[in-house]
Amino acid sequence: MSSWEGKTRGGLTGYQIFLFLLKNVNLRAAYLLLYFVALYYVLFASKARKPMYYYFNKRLNFGHLKTFYYLYLNNITFGKVIIDKVVMMAGFPNKFTFDFDGENHLHSMAESGGGLIIGSHVGNWEIAGQLLTRIKTTVHIVMLDAEHQKIKKLIQSVSNAKKMNVIPIKEDLSHLFKIKDALLANEIVAIHGDRFLPGSKTMEVNFLGAHAHFPTGPFYIAMKYNKPVTFVSAIKENNTHYHFMATEPKLYANSRCLEDRNKEIYRMIRDYTIQLEKTLFKHPEQWFNYYYFWDKTESQ
Repeated sequence: MSSWEGKTRGGLTGYQIFLFLLKNVNLRAAYLLLYFVALYYVLFASKARKPMYYYFNKRLNFGHLKTFYYLYLNNITFGKVIIDKVVMMAGFPNKFTFDFDGENHLHSMAESGGGLIIGSHVGNWEIAGQLLTRIKTTVHIVMLDAEHQKIKKLIQSVSNAKKMNVIPIKEDLSHLFKIKDALLANEIVAIHGDRFLPGSKTMEVNFLGAHAHFPTGPFYIAMKYNKPVTFVSAIKENNTHYHFMATEPKLYANSRCLEDRNKEIYRMIRDYTIQLEKTLFKHPEQWFNYYYFWDKTESQ
C-alpha cells in the first residue's frame, strides 16, 4: 500500500526567496524564477519525478515526450500555486479573479447546520479561502501540523497577514475532538480526502484504471455526525484566474451494521474519486501528490 510520508515539498528558505521577490519586486518576477526552479526539479529531483512520471505515462497514457512536458508544466504550476497562496494569505495586492460554481451549495450547507467540504491536492483549495469568508458560519481547515507551522512561520513576517481557522492534525488525535466540536456546533470543516499517513484506515478503489487506497476517516466523520458532504476543487486556469467548483451537498446514511457502513463509505469514496477523475482529465498538470499514490505493484 502506498502512503504519504508526511513531508511537503519545498523548504522554508525557498519560500522566503519567493516572498522577498513578492515584497520587493512583483508577482511576475517570482513566476519567472519558477521556470528555472521547475527545470531543476524535472532534471534532478528523481524522488518526486518518478511517481509523477508514472502518473502521466501509465495512468493517463501520455507518450514519453508529452510526459516530460507535463512534468515540467506540473512543477511550474505547483510553484505558482504556492506563490499565489502566499500572496492571498499575506494580503499582497493582486489581480486574481474567480469563478464560483456551486457557491450556493456552501451557503445552503451553512444555513442547514454545517457539514464537510472534502477537497484534494489538485489545484489550489486554500486560495478559495476568499470564498469561505462569504459563508455565514465558521469554517475550519484541517491540515497536517507541520504544514500549519511552516505556513504560520512564513506569514508571521508580513504585518497584514490574515488569520486562518486551522485544525492541525496531531499525533495525539486531539484534532478529532476539535472536528467533532465544530460539526456539533453546526459549523463547516474543510479537509482533504486524497492523502493519508502510515497506519491510517483506508479503502481500496479503482482510480484512473488502477488500485489506489483512500483514507476512510474524512468520509466516516461525515456519516458519524450525520453531516452532508460536498466535494470541491479550485483550479488555476491562467496566471490570474481561478475556477472554484462545489458539488451539491449529499447526506450519506450511517448504520449500526459494519458491513452496511463500509458499503456506504465505499460509495462515498467512489463519488469523490469520480469527481476527482473528471477534474484530472481536464487539468492533469494540477495533481500535486509527489509519491507513488497507487499500489506499489501497479507502480513498478
